[in-house]
Amino acid sequence: MLYPIQFAPILKDKIWGGQKLKTELNKISNHNSIGESWEISDVEGDTSVVENGSLKGQSLKQLLETYKSDLIGEKNYEIFGNKFPLLIKFIDAKENLSIQLHPNDELAAKRHNSFGKTEMWYIMQADESSNLIVGFNQNVTKESYLKHLEDKTLPKILNFDEVSKGDTYFIEVGRVHAIGAGVMLAEIQQTSDITYRVYDWDRVDDEGNGRELHNDLAIDAIDFEMEDNFRVDYSKIENISNKMVSCPYFTTNYLPVANETLNKTNTFDSFIIYMCVEGEVVIKTKTFSETIKKGETVLLPASIKTFEITAKKAELLEVYV
Repeated sequence: MLYPIQFAPILKDKIWGGQKLKTELNKISNHNSIGESWEISDVEGDTSVVENGSLKGQSLKQLLETYKSDLIGEKNYEIFGNKFPLLIKFIDAKENLSIQLHPNDELAAKRHNSFGKTEMWYIMQADESSNLIVGFNQNVTKESYLKHLEDKTLPKILNFDEVSKGDTYFIEVGRVHAIGAGVMLAEIQQTSDITYRVYDWDRVDDEGNGRELHNDLAIDAIDFEMEDNFRVDYSKIENISNKMVSCPYFTTNYLPVANETLNKTNTFDSFIIYMCVEGEVVIKTKTFSETIKKGETVLLPASIKTFEITAKKAELLEVYV
């Protein structure tokens, strides 16, 4: 019998990472620069392992092979087979991330035997004057972009958005973007670790070496015609699922729970993921109860059709395919 599953976080030490995943989200690590916590991952070499219940110790890959459509839903199993379609993360940027973009499904399949990487961000916390880079601040051609790249003036043509808690962004493939220093966020994306880094602020390591750039690959992947439509407006009505992003790869809702027990029904033929971005909730099925706190994530298998969510005060991101 499947139940609400929690996985052990996979923590990633990054040159730009900080302490917030430890101090604010209670992730346990001896490292000082934790940039990412991979909450649910089927990326090769970084497969999540169950942390709770009778399936503890089994990998997400093993669950898929055993439970198939009971885990992810019939339509998802027809499309993805024994591959989990989403990668779920928390990210803390103490310093600016590199300017980057991701290829679409077609390019990623041809070049890397991978999915593309459509993603979204939900800002959990931002230091004063922190920003994200999303898209360009003017009309840019391939030629003008390459000139700025060559002159190391790329930031001059990039769009900087100052952000605060609750701000949400949809990052389509081909869109140039970066997380700025001081931002902690939740990220929902296709299962892919393909990133084309185009500019890294001229940073070097202790030996004077810069990080690898991927400009030859990136130039064919950038969409210079993209509209300024990346900011997500959504309602915040308590005790209902408020639609944030709906795309072919995932749907994400904002669910604030206040002094209520919500009776939920899964009608999506999909798993449902809950990321707790504030407070604490209890998720209860007929046979199992799981508590998740801020910075924790739970996967409800597709075979669970009815369940309850109870909280005094909490905020969830509700994700399904």
